Amino acid sequence: MAEDQLDVAPEPENAESDAYALDPKTISAILYTVEVQDRERLVELMEPLHAADIADMLEQMNAYDRMRLIRLYDLEFDGEILTELDESIREEVIQILKPEVLADAVRELDSDDVVDLLEDLEDAQRDSILEALEDSDRVAVEQSLTYPEYSAGRLMQREVVMAPEHWSVGEAIDHMRANEDLPDQFYHIILVDPRLKPVGKVALGKLMSSRREVKLADITDTSFHIIPATRAEADVAYAFNQYHLISAPVVDENERLVGVITIDDAMLVLEEENEEDILRLAGVGEESSLSDTAIQTTRQRFPWLAVNLATAILASLVIAQFEGAIAQVTALAVLMPIVASMGGNAGTQSLTVAVRALATRDLTGSNAVRVIRREATVGLIMGVAFAVVMGIVGVVWFGSTQLGWVIFAAMIINMVAAALAGIGIPILLEKIKVDPALASGTFVTTVTDVVGFFAFLGLASLVLL
Repeated sequence: MAEDQLDVAPEPENAESDAYALDPKTISAILYTVEVQDRERLVELMEPLHAADIADMLEQMNAYDRMRLIRLYDLEFDGEILTELDESIREEVIQILKPEVLADAVRELDSDDVVDLLEDLEDAQRDSILEALEDSDRVAVEQSLTYPEYSAGRLMQREVVMAPEHWSVGEAIDHMRANEDLPDQFYHIILVDPRLKPVGKVALGKLMSSRREVKLADITDTSFHIIPATRAEADVAYAFNQYHLISAPVVDENERLVGVITIDDAMLVLEEENEEDILRLAGVGEESSLSDTAIQTTRQRFPWLAVNLATAILASLVIAQFEGAIAQVTALAVLMPIVASMGGNAGTQSLTVAVRALATRDLTGSNAVRVIRREATVGLIMGVAFAVVMGIVGVVWFGSTQLGWVIFAAMIINMVAAALAGIGIPILLEKIKVDPALASGTFVTTVTDVVGFFAFLGLASLVLL
């Protein structure tokens, strides 16, 4: 394949959406080096790229090109790339890497990143990675893996910069300068008492701007939160977002310092939670990825489409009860989908607001009644507004005042029902410990379809026949 034969899309001018996208020319050049097996040129092209950009590129490639690139890149493969890869292809990449390359890559990582890698691997792969670590690092990682999945203990990194609470700024600075094992990135020094219980933290900026004789205890941050190692990572992410934390110490059951969680890990959890909610609302499975095969994607989506089929049959049974009315007044068949469609869209709007508010904990028992009342009012207002429009359409289009009044009333009923279902069903599911993002959509759609068809066709049967 000649390099000039590669299809390179022109880069749009002033395209904000492409501000951080990989340069198509660079990608094409990299693919060409893989095609001609030019390792020296490949290393030269990959050197300026951030690990996250390399991970994105690997995710966008097909499996064959991905394998060839990784094998050609070989010893240059950085451990940070593994941490940036989507979980759906990370295991595949680990299998491609040579054992010695994988070992070197993993040694460069912080303990929290190693734990994240190991969580989804088979026992054999997990053991090979653990064997590649230094004894102290392996013990730290194994201890983190003893904590429950999706807990703070799994999320934290064991590398912590701590100091006794009686130290001065000068003593802390001298200690850090003499220590060769400081984490690559950290934001605070954790102050501990003789029992290793965290009692405060000092920001690096505050440390560097203070005189050497100043006591660390006198310049501690006011926002100090201690996180138990068994706390759910979703709660940890919420605390970071709610209290604007940069880092927070993690303690064991004896309240001894065992690690620290930094903002990058907490924000990653928030991102994953939001992504899961979006995928669940769409009914495509929480593990969906562009790298999935057609069979995997089908397996994820099929169950939810089957559920939707069942609810559609239920709505059809409602329609079947009014078969005679539809046969006599064909206009009902024309207008009927409008009522159901408007209700479905209104319900989705309320549902989206409710699921998001529950996820961010803005919707609670203390304000649930007020929010439900607000959504019902909004549904009523929108129902009246669109009912007036459709009532006029019914009169003008079909020349029937009675039909206009029927669709007017049905539209109001369904819009209010949709608003109540959209906000009420997620709240109810949350109360019974079912993920609202997972099941709400199906129930809301069923309610709006059944209520819409029943209200419209039922009123039509009473008024028009």
